[in-house]
Amino acid sequence: MSSKKRNNSVIRAFALVMQFGINMMVPIFLCLLIGVLIYRKTGAAWPLILLLIAGALAGFRNCYLQAKKVYETDEKTDHEAK
Repeated sequence: MSSKKRNNSVIRAFALVMQFGINMMVPIFLCLLIGVLIYRKTGAAWPLILLLIAGALAGFRNCYLQAKKVYETDEKTDHEAK
């Protein structure tokens, strides 16, 4: 494997890890923000907890879909290489 190709794969892997982090954190923080706003307005804590759980589930779903897409792309590339 050439140095340029190795560098390219390292950059691709780093970008993929960053995407997973963003896909996980954005829904959690958005739902948490909405939950905090509701809590401040009503004083009820249960919407905050429900929205935090919903954000975590949405983040896991995003990561799953991203991993599935990457796996399918890698499989397609491997199949074309053979």
